[in-house]
Amino acid sequence: MFDESTGEHALATVLKYDTKTTSYKIALLRAINDLVLAYPDLTATGRDIAIPLRRVAELWIAYYWPFADEQQPIYQGARAERNGIVRNDLSFRPALCQLRAQWQLTVHLSVRASDGFFLVSDMRTPRRRATYAPALQEAYDKAVSAIVTAVQMPIRYAGPKQWTVFDKPTRLANLPASVLSLPGTQPRELCVVIKSALWAAFHRLCLYIEALCIHEWCLFTEGVTQTASELLTRGHVYSLLTARPDNRRPLSWERNQVDLLLLEQFSFTCPWTRKSIRQSSDYDLDHLLPLAVYPVNELWNLIPVDREFNQRVKRDRVPSDQRLREAEPWLAEAYRGYDRSRFLRQAVQEDASLRFSAIQHQPDFAAALAQQAVAFINGVAAARYVMRF
Repeated sequence: MFDESTGEHALATVLKYDTKTTSYKIALLRAINDLVLAYPDLTATGRDIAIPLRRVAELWIAYYWPFADEQQPIYQGARAERNGIVRNDLSFRPALCQLRAQWQLTVHLSVRASDGFFLVSDMRTPRRRATYAPALQEAYDKAVSAIVTAVQMPIRYAGPKQWTVFDKPTRLANLPASVLSLPGTQPRELCVVIKSALWAAFHRLCLYIEALCIHEWCLFTEGVTQTASELLTRGHVYSLLTARPDNRRPLSWERNQVDLLLLEQFSFTCPWTRKSIRQSSDYDLDHLLPLAVYPVNELWNLIPVDREFNQRVKRDRVPSDQRLREAEPWLAEAYRGYDRSRFLRQAVQEDASLRFSAIQHQPDFAAALAQQAVAFINGVAAARYVMRF
């Protein structure tokens, strides 16, 4: 039986003392930690949480992205030779390399270490996924499928014996009704269940777990024999593992929809300055939680704000707890404005359903979403010690 203290001990043991032939165990704990941070409202339930292996696999795409350059690979384990064939260090390396190649054909830009985060964010949003070529969508799905298979290995072998820390993955439909799942999980999806005490341990120590995962990952990678003549340092690995995206995708569709509302004489109010926004030249479409802090490109995180204040004051910072709570009614008003547009209404409801549990059936959707958004932003900012204004 897990309690928080045994959960903390199990996490420390896996990271520091478990045998590691690849970085899989480190990546698994980092992914679970990121998902706990992404769904802070689930901690208070005190219930076991089912995480689809697909969600872990998506994060692995982002983590391993900078290591999957076909021209300059960074290996994550030994490459054993069997029957004259050199086996990959990562079972999913070919699929991830193919995805990177398709991405480069799509963006026609140099590939950045943070592009995996950007791509995962876009592919989780149906309207953005639909803008990509079928070949890239197919490559993405193949990479996710290959990683789902690989993820089951560290789940099984985490701890001193098999299934010590985590139980065998099970389809959501076969789990007890007492187990909650992440929003959007489908009944047939294979899930790993995180016991409530272990989930609470992740939540309480998320910043330290993230730091320790990255530290151990740097040390592990530095110790792997690479083929490049240049020595791979832990500092270089650290820069790859901590890279965060800027907004490489222009928010043209979202701005066009907001501009249409302004043309129809609807006005938004900047939640920070209370300035009325009545025309396109008045505003920036701002990420409430900056991409540099946490890559969330969902529509509820995009609000028209006073352009001058956004560029001179807010920038990549997060509002203080007090500012956020004072802004909550104005966020709700912005979401009500989105409801006036058929396209924005569908998009914000779709995006909110991916992030927040039990929000679709609230009597006042906009107010409930604003409350959830404020709690989420505060949770991420507090956990990551983000600079605030």
